Order: sequence, then C-alpha cells, then structure tokens
Amino acid sequence: MSSVLRVYNTLSGKIENFTPINSPFVGLYLCGPTVYGYPHLGHARGPIVFDVIHRYLLHLNYKVRFVRNITDVGHLVNDADDGEDKIAKRAKMEMLEPMEIAQYYTDAYHLNLDKLNVKRPSIEPRASGHIIEQIEMITQIINNGFAYESNGSVYFDVLKYAETHDYGKLSGRILDDLIAGAGEARRELEGQSEKINPNDFALWKKATDSHIMQWPSPWSNGFPGWHIECSAMSAKYLGKSFDIHGGGMDLLFPHHESEIAQSTACNTVNPAKYWIHHNMVTINGQKMAKSLNNGVMLSELFEGKHELLEQAYSPMTLRFFILQAHYRSPLDFSNDALKAAEKGLKRLMNALNILSQLTPSNHSDFNITVLKENIDAALNEDINTPIALAHLFEAVGWINKINDGSASINKDDLEALKTIFQLIVIDVLGLENEQKDGTQNLIDSLMKLLISLRNEAKDAKDFNKSDAIRKQLLEAGFELKDGKDCTTYSIKQS
Repeated sequence: MSSVLRVYNTLSGKIENFTPINSPFVGLYLCGPTVYGYPHLGHARGPIVFDVIHRYLLHLNYKVRFVRNITDVGHLVNDADDGEDKIAKRAKMEMLEPMEIAQYYTDAYHLNLDKLNVKRPSIEPRASGHIIEQIEMITQIINNGFAYESNGSVYFDVLKYAETHDYGKLSGRILDDLIAGAGEARRELEGQSEKINPNDFALWKKATDSHIMQWPSPWSNGFPGWHIECSAMSAKYLGKSFDIHGGGMDLLFPHHESEIAQSTACNTVNPAKYWIHHNMVTINGQKMAKSLNNGVMLSELFEGKHELLEQAYSPMTLRFFILQAHYRSPLDFSNDALKAAEKGLKRLMNALNILSQLTPSNHSDFNITVLKENIDAALNEDINTPIALAHLFEAVGWINKINDGSASINKDDLEALKTIFQLIVIDVLGLENEQKDGTQNLIDSLMKLLISLRNEAKDAKDFNKSDAIRKQLLEAGFELKDGKDCTTYSIKQS
C-alpha cells in the first residue's frame, strides 16, 4: 500500500510519485469554462474531480495556489481558428454586450458549483483581463523564431517548433499524420491561406470590422487565440513552470498540446510537471457537450425537469455519482445510475448521523488502523475515490452492527472512526449533509427529545405510547434503532 501520493501523468503515460517543484507549495492550474451558456452535467465532473484533488493536497498539508480561468474571449465556434467567437455569437443573439453574456453565465457557473460544494479557486483570472500578457507572450514567441505574422494575424509555426521539440508528445499525435490528414481542403477554408502549414494555430487573429470583441496590438486590431490565454495566465500566477495542469481529456488536443508548444517556445520549459486529465461524462456513449446539444443542464438535474429524469436529484447526489467512478474512467449518465447514487449517499449520511450518537463499549471488534491505511492507500494511488468509498462503506457496515448491538467499539476507536469520516467524507470528498442552516442540529435536538420521551414511556411500561411515537416517526421518515446502550435514529431508506 502506497503511503506517498502517486498520480497518473498524461505527459509520461504512467503513474508517478508526486513531488512538488518547491514543496510544500503546490501550483495547480485548471482550464475553466467558456462562459456562453448554462453549465450541464458534463461541466460538473472536472470541477468536482479537481476539487477533491485540491482538498486532498490540503489534507496532506501542502500549501496550494489553485488557479482556474474564465474564457470570455478567443474561443471560436468549433474550436477552430476562424469563425465567430462563441461569446460574441451569443451576445448578438441576445442583443447584449459580450461582457454581459460572460458575467451572466459566469455567475450561473459559480452558483451551480457552490451548490456542488466546490471550493473557489485561489485566483480566477479572465482572458479579457490579460490581453497585455498575451501580447507580450506572442511577441516573445515571434522573437524566438516560432511564430509569424500574416495579414495582421499571428500563427504558431508548428513545423519550425517540431525541428527541435516533440510536438504531439502529450496527446500522442504524430505530426506527419497530422500533416497528411490536413489535406489541401483545409487550405481552401477561409483564412487557411494565411498559414504556412494547415496545422499552425492562431496566437492572434485580426478582427473584421463586424467583430465586436477586439483590442489593439502590434499586428492589428484583433483578439487572442484560444490557447494563448491559458499559457499567459498560468505563467503570470504560477510561474513559468508549476506543478499540476488539469483539464478534461477532450482538451488534450489541440488545446493542451498547443499550450505546451507555445509556453516552451516562449519560456524554454514545459509549463507543468504533471498533466492530469479526467474522462468525460457520456450519454448513450457519446460525450455530453453544449455543441452537440445533448447536455442535461445542472438546473434541470436539480429540478427534475428533463425527459431522461424520473425525479429531481440533489447536488450532493450528483457529487457522489461522479466520485463513484475513477476520474480517468468514462462515466455514463442514466436515471438509474443517479437513483443508485442517491441511495448510496443516503446510506453513507445515515451512518455518519448514527456515528455521532453511538455509545462506546470496553472493547472493539474492528481494526480502525487498517481502515485508515486502506483509505489513505486508495487516495494516494491516483486519487482512487471509488476504492476509498468502498472502504468507507465497509465501515458503514460496522457502524450499523454497533448500532444494532451485534458488535462493539471502544472509546478511542469510536473517536478515531469519527475523525476518519470527518476528514475523508466531509473534508476531502466534500460530501455534506444537505440539511443547511442549522436544520440538522435542530432535527438532532428534536429527535433526542422524542427518543427520551419514548424511553420514559417504555420505562413506565406505557408501550402504547412508546409504539405510537415510533410509528409516527417512521411515517415521517425517521427510523429508530434500539441498541444495547442507546437508541439512535436514521432517515428511512426509500
């Protein structure tokens, strides 16, 4: 069992020991959203995965600077180098300013991530607020001989870069295959004639008169390419070389491959030591995406207003659903899968509630030390949340046995078990009881009072009254369990 954090590095294609560049400090950059629409279920996986990574690094006592950007300019339709800006296109449709669109959908993104208990990043820079940094970086890339100006636009020279660097190392793409696959057809597309090679990508685009988002630059009035923003902002806030760059597997090529190329061309170093990628949420085996119009919006999920849903599901149910799969595995959405996640989460939270009510005995029937070691080993081995959850559910079985009187736990082990559930379930996995604003404390107090009244009735041999209290609580959704030393309650499983 590993006692050292190990992560899968996409750059090397293997699991490696995590050794920060400047321990205990860790720089973490995550590609954030392009804010031109409401977030869907697929948009939740990355933030939740990297929220757990962020939380686990803090749990291991690292000092983390977590940067997650907002793309509010430069991301063109179909991820291409030509066409309309996604945000500008939506602004025209809704007859609003582009920054109104960006702000509105950024607020919607934050609102949904807050519901999912995703911690806010240390810094959340916007592409539109870092135009100067992007221009400076492009200028340096040109001066270093890896980019060229053409008709007011600037393109990265992939073939020139490939003479001395391994273009395609991250994504596994082979440049000769890319060149062969490009074909003459791509050269005939609008704007492609500006490029020396079809695989060259835009660092700066000259804006047409009708383009509503543009800034002055040494080459033209225009706007930055999609890829350069992340290179410029990560370097500004984390340095030329930092620890972890994260994102979805759909960003491997061209976005992250281009980031590596332009950052290396500018600063002579790969920007990140570890590249960590999560897999996609799929629906019927197809990637969920706004561009494919097959997404289940998070608001639809929380309200149950989608044809694929039988009911509404809570934010914590979605978080639990995502953590049930390893982050590098695909995760297929279905109503049945969410329903199963809802049951699992309720069972876990009931155990957490029962744990707070247990009375210790003089001896223990369980090895809490081994439980902790198993959970730590799972999380240390590439943040394996499903294995960690499996060990937690093993402990859920123990808690239920202790509660029904068929097993015992001593005081020290009970406190250790409570600490494990607090640190792992609440602090690291970020799962929380969805009773907010002190409601759970109020419920606990009222239940203690009702249990006390029932126990008084039992002691007075008024069994009609005690049975009536149990029955009414059951009808209200609360199940009582009489143990050897105390009576506990849990929320009835549906």
